[in-house]
Amino acid sequence: MTTPSRLPEPYGPSSGANLADILERVLDKGIVIAGDIRINLLDIELLTIKLRLVVASVDKAKEMGIDWWESDPALSSRARRDELARENAELRERLARLEELELDRGRAEPERLDRGRVDQDRVDEDRVDEDRARKEAP
Repeated sequence: MTTPSRLPEPYGPSSGANLADILERVLDKGIVIAGDIRINLLDIELLTIKLRLVVASVDKAKEMGIDWWESDPALSSRARRDELARENAELRERLARLEELELDRGRAEPERLDRGRVDQDRVDEDRVDEDRARKEAP
């Protein structure tokens, strides 16, 4: 009678420790995976996709100068606060300019109205002069 044979485990019985060691080493040193996908039809390139993948710990990534997640508002609460603070400052500045323009317009309004009255008085005087000239004409 034959006993069913078992397939050997691919990584052996202590694969958990080995996998942890490999993962620790990859995160400590970092690894870059790069590749291109090209789709051609009759030697005509239709599409090229370039893939770049960096796997590293946060500390290693910062050491390499990769820290884009710190300034991305979707990933960083500090970046979100900074963006909101910048937007608030910009809105306050725009509001101050609008209020200043409104005040300037308010100050100029009486002057413009007075100027308008003077212009209207001149028009009225011109009409009176024209009426007199018509009456005096033979």
